[in-house]
Amino acid sequence: MNNSQQRGTTGRSQARRAELIAIGRKLFADTSYDALSMDDIAQHAGVAKGLVYYYFNSKRGYYLAIVEDSVAQLVARATGEPELPGAERLRRTIDGYLHYAEHHHAAYRTIVTGGVGSDAEVLAIRDAVREELLAAIAEGAYGRRTVPPLARLALVGWLSGVEGTTLDWTGSPDAEGRPDRTALAGLLVRQLRATLAVIEELVPECPAPPVAPEEASSTPDDHGNPVPVT
Repeated sequence: MNNSQQRGTTGRSQARRAELIAIGRKLFADTSYDALSMDDIAQHAGVAKGLVYYYFNSKRGYYLAIVEDSVAQLVARATGEPELPGAERLRRTIDGYLHYAEHHHAAYRTIVTGGVGSDAEVLAIRDAVREELLAAIAEGAYGRRTVPPLARLALVGWLSGVEGTTLDWTGSPDAEGRPDRTALAGLLVRQLRATLAVIEELVPECPAPPVAPEEASSTPDDHGNPVPVT
């Protein structure tokens, strides 16, 4: 636990620290890192600058705390409900991931792109969240968090595609013309199914999980939403 985290251990301190992080998330969403000074941050938060230093030590420490908090929210959203059957857990993982990206554009972009410049700590946070998401997908598909190297590489390739697709989706200026979250989730689930099928061919000890009944009995409509086969 770092010094800034130690200073937020009491209930009241945790609430104040969380409030400052929430304010900072909004500030960094609208303003670049270099354009914000600690004076600006304190003014927007309505607190003395010393309080921000007390909890976070520096502007960089404040920024890293915001990134870490955003990552925790993304992982929690994407990896919740572990008691679900594997196929349903995979769908929920993808939908939770997209839900977070849809409602936290700036935070998602920071997580995926590695933040400001090539900050080694932010890149390490990004890599950690990727590993957690890969483990969640592997657990949903195979009931275990680790898989053979070739299978892992295939999942890395799929997740990289998910990141690029989601960045483009959330960054689209034409919000009305872009597919909705359900349609995009359906696309990504089908791409994952194809990836799992290839993994099964090349890595027989990793058989693809059975298709859920609702998936097997449906086809997508023009918007990617499932339509029962009659």
